[in-house]
Amino acid sequence: MIDDTIISLSEKSIQNNISFLRSKLGDKVKISAVVKANAYGHGIEQIVPVFNKYGIDHFSVFYYSEALRVYNCLSKTASIMVMGWLSEKDIKDAIEKGIEFFVFNMERLQLAVKYAKELGVKAKIHLETETGMNRSGLNREELNAAIAIVKENIEYIELTGFCTHLAGAESVSNHFRIQNQLQRYQEMASELEANNLTPKYKHVANSAASIVYPETRMDLVRVGIMLYGFWSSTEVFVQYINNQEYRVDPLNRILGWQSQIMALKEVKSGEFVGYGISYLAQSKITTALVPVGYSFGYSRSLSNKGRVLIRGHQCSVIGVVNMNMMIVDVTHLKKVEVGDKVVLIGKQGKSEIKVSAFSEISDELNYEILAHLSESITRRVIK
Repeated sequence: MIDDTIISLSEKSIQNNISFLRSKLGDKVKISAVVKANAYGHGIEQIVPVFNKYGIDHFSVFYYSEALRVYNCLSKTASIMVMGWLSEKDIKDAIEKGIEFFVFNMERLQLAVKYAKELGVKAKIHLETETGMNRSGLNREELNAAIAIVKENIEYIELTGFCTHLAGAESVSNHFRIQNQLQRYQEMASELEANNLTPKYKHVANSAASIVYPETRMDLVRVGIMLYGFWSSTEVFVQYINNQEYRVDPLNRILGWQSQIMALKEVKSGEFVGYGISYLAQSKITTALVPVGYSFGYSRSLSNKGRVLIRGHQCSVIGVVNMNMMIVDVTHLKKVEVGDKVVLIGKQGKSEIKVSAFSEISDELNYEILAHLSESITRRVIK
């Protein structure tokens, strides 16, 4: 772990976001917290116990390795759902541990039956259907074949869920496509009903769909980005806020990111700073070296563009962002010392650096920026 650079996680903000989502989605809708990609960069081991503490008892991941991390850090009993990759060995282990998983092809369903029989334990599966995303899922013909297999092996299969993934609910440009998907999903759900199969959860909605299309909430919502205090897109936020009497963002950012000054240097006028010739000192300047670079998730595209906070003031990143370091212009600060706190994301005094500031400069989605935060950075939950 890197102890001179810290990612802080606000427990109060977590509690706030969960409370807001519960008030918005209602008590009958199960919230499945999506914690893939190291909990969107926040840290699985740090965030899951806090989500769990405030009543989240269902978690979604992509890789089986993530499922095991969740499994090993739960503070209370909860369900875990793998939406993506499992090896054949993982399927057997998942069944044994009671971990739920998506079935989006016949091969996985057959393996689920095989190992459930071998272990004498029911496999908890979610049948994923292809409704127009054209990524993963069972088409109608495959669904009918899957239904037959489930019915034949009902003592070994628990139909925990019936789901699909919507293709871009965060943008109104996809509205027609989303409507077609929902129609196909309902038609395919009717096939289950006709065969007397009732899944525990019907689910299609992510964060965006749960706000934009209330009818998609069904039994369970797979909520990711909103739990961490971000909106899926500006469109989703505008749609929500325009229907509110008090136009205040109800979500709180959880994550803060800070480091410290490791060295100071005086640079003469006319000298280049850092690699290459991208920054030329136009006058005598004072620079601060910060031990954060692109290997930690601070994008190289922020070279000569990024901003940080030191002693409550914005300071510019100058020169090329290195693998492990960046250089900051601190000439305008009246007082600055080695060891001073450097805020990369978060508040200091009356100033704030938001993740959206990174997005605007680097042209990366907030999802990308968060997911790129290195797992080697120390993460701490702050009360």
